[in-house]
Amino acid sequence: MTNTQKPAKKTAAAETKPEEWTAEERSAMKERAKEVKASARRGSRADKAAEDEAAVVAKIAEMEDSDRDMAERIHAVVKESAPELAPKLWYGMPAYAKDGKVVCFFQSAQKFNARYATFGFNDVANLDDGTMWPSAYALKELTAADEARIAELVKKAVS
Repeated sequence: MTNTQKPAKKTAAAETKPEEWTAEERSAMKERAKEVKASARRGSRADKAAEDEAAVVAKIAEMEDSDRDMAERIHAVVKESAPELAPKLWYGMPAYAKDGKVVCFFQSAQKFNARYATFGFNDVANLDDGTMWPSAYALKELTAADEARIAELVKKAVS
């Protein structure tokens, strides 16, 4: 007896490719791998901190004008508001860490071809306010009032 059944047809879902990383996402992952490798190098804490700060300043300098202006101002606000936060690169973005954990970060609009830059906080930030609160802010420009709000948020995040 021969088997007369035909093989099952493939569904459209089975024929589609799995979701792939964008070029920007792959670039960010490669940058993160370099950051991890660089942080593993031997050296004093002071030397590593100085290298991390220099890397953040260099990354900010590479940004397009509007993002660079915002990043420079945010860098100054964060350093003034929470000197205990250490500047470092995180996925190729300027970030600020406490005890090695990133508390907040700035993502330029050009990083992922977005229409706005982002200032965000990770889960280690002490921003809890009830059952729901914002953890990232879209920035098209930065006003004095925005800087004051960021300073307030950063202080609360590290409290």
